[in-house]
Amino acid sequence: MEVNAQRVERLTEYVKGVLERKDGTMLYNEYKEDVQKVTPQETFQIFYNQLQRGIEAKEILKILDKVIHVFNKSLIQYECKKPEKDSFLDTLMEENEALEDKLSAIKEIIKKKDFKNNKDELLKRIQELQQFDDHYLKKENILFPYMEKKMEKFEGLSIMWALHDEARASLKKLIYILKSEEPSETDFNPEIGNLFFILYGLVYKERYILFPSAMEVIDDKEWEDMKKQSFEYGFPFIERPPIDKDDMLKEEDKLVRQGQELVMKTETGELSFQQALMIFNALPVDLTYVDENNKVRFFTKPKDRIFPRSPAAIGRDVKNCHPPQSVHVVEKIIDEFRKGHKDSATFWIQMKERTILIQYFALRDSEGQYKGVLEVSQDITEIKKIEGEKRLLEWQ
Repeated sequence: MEVNAQRVERLTEYVKGVLERKDGTMLYNEYKEDVQKVTPQETFQIFYNQLQRGIEAKEILKILDKVIHVFNKSLIQYECKKPEKDSFLDTLMEENEALEDKLSAIKEIIKKKDFKNNKDELLKRIQELQQFDDHYLKKENILFPYMEKKMEKFEGLSIMWALHDEARASLKKLIYILKSEEPSETDFNPEIGNLFFILYGLVYKERYILFPSAMEVIDDKEWEDMKKQSFEYGFPFIERPPIDKDDMLKEEDKLVRQGQELVMKTETGELSFQQALMIFNALPVDLTYVDENNKVRFFTKPKDRIFPRSPAAIGRDVKNCHPPQSVHVVEKIIDEFRKGHKDSATFWIQMKERTILIQYFALRDSEGQYKGVLEVSQDITEIKKIEGEKRLLEWQ
């Protein structure tokens, strides 16, 4: 579906007027013809243009539903292709329908107007809604990236992501209210209304804006890939779709040459040799890899290494890398790993007034065969002091 650039330009001005609090009736009458023909993809472009103007997502959220309400008639009449049964998009749509059923059930409890006797049941049902976070995670981590790669305007999906966070915050607040010693109906009522507004609003935006746009820009192969990736997540309130052999991720890890560099390609991305080395050495831990023959094969060089290592250790038998009094324990750990009896071992020691965490992890290939052990050492002195929260937005 082609986007009408002139209509998008005019409706961008319309939304700008709404943001500037201009008279709504006057604006509508001026842009009425365009409002009545706007499409889902054009809606994305219009709001993306506001982000490009430097308007923050939180400001756009304040007028988002007002604008979409004005676009409503055109959006709900828009005809789009339907997804295949059990496809990635079809399961997202089923989840939305199941969510609406859950919300209707909560409404019925509220209608009884007996908050005191129903608060426990309300808590149970509202806690259940937390399962729906997998729906939002699949959008954020699978659908959004595919759409953003298609067209720049889909960077506007950050606005919808902000709505996900509002839903999460509202759920958290409601649970806090209902878990308090004396739950307050006065506190509960406006917040449950807020949650309903957010969740129903998200269902609407997906149904009439996001999903129709996705159907027009994503190809069949990409839908198949998204379905495969979705099995890493839950399927809230619906039956898990059947898994065909073709639905399983089967991409093989491999090394390829790109120009002068060797690049490691896996199903989770790709890294050059230099990038992998930088990542290893940036980790705030000491890593040492011992292969299945008990030989030291690799260690990292972080900025502040806890235990000294020299290149001379490469190829050395691990039993010769530990003091005599502890080597028998190391050998026992490796033996348990090799037999498949254990997968990890954890210790902590005091060293120069610092607390050092030492962990060993068994490494196994895709067939489950033992391939060595990874030793991870970390200074956790400051970590032990952490209390409460320090969120990303508090960083300076």
